[in-house]
Amino acid sequence: MKVLLLKDAKEDDGGQDPYIRELGLYGLEATLIPVLSFEFLSLPSFSEKLSHPEDYGGLIFTSPRAVEAAELCLEKDNKTEVWERSLKEKWNAKSVYVVGNATTSLVSKIGLDTEGEACGNAEKLAEYICSRESSALPLLFPCGNLKREILPKTLKDKGIAMESITVYQTIPHPGIQGNLNSYYSQQGIPASITFFSPSGLTHSLKHIQELSGDSIDQIKFAAIGPTTARALAAQGLPVSCTAESPTPQALATGIRKALQPHGCC
Repeated sequence: MKVLLLKDAKEDDGGQDPYIRELGLYGLEATLIPVLSFEFLSLPSFSEKLSHPEDYGGLIFTSPRAVEAAELCLEKDNKTEVWERSLKEKWNAKSVYVVGNATTSLVSKIGLDTEGEACGNAEKLAEYICSRESSALPLLFPCGNLKREILPKTLKDKGIAMESITVYQTIPHPGIQGNLNSYYSQQGIPASITFFSPSGLTHSLKHIQELSGDSIDQIKFAAIGPTTARALAAQGLPVSCTAESPTPQALATGIRKALQPHGCC
């Protein structure tokens, strides 16, 4: 059975995208089509902030792109040496909060010790931070232009200082329409389509509706998490599956259940 995932490919240590591998274990043939691209912003300002850990109580990373922005700052400003020599250690003396496996992995690669990774989404991470945080200094939160306000609002309501900086913006992937056209002409209607973000849904839904036509009712729509599931429902689409956690294993389990006769997850 063919399933479509609207995300870019990320190879793991085995040289394969973990979502393709996990779905393959259930006999599902997954194809990845990226629907979003990213542009980095404000890197000089972010670089300056990363150089002054003494001004902050810690860091918050909720997306892989924010970590990539930090990596770019270190590379562009020749800060890698000073990062290894002193900055990394100073940040590790503070809390580095993260959400999601992909984000956690990237943060670990730049040498930072993480906490909160098991929270699964920004809402739960905000609760976790509130239960832990006591520093009077603000937490530094590099984020995208489409960040949800739940984390900043929750922290503000609890009196926890936070300083946001927008380090990337989300734009539609230039190849969405062409890639979807090719997929539908070669593979036909997929049994399931998974969306990984509300913005990904926004930029791809119209094309999917046009290509699927009346057959759209046959497709099981899946969401990587509750925020994306709410966005699907707001568009009037039935959500057959919401992954219990934003991981390849949880999504594969959920899609398999949804594709079983009378299945749902």
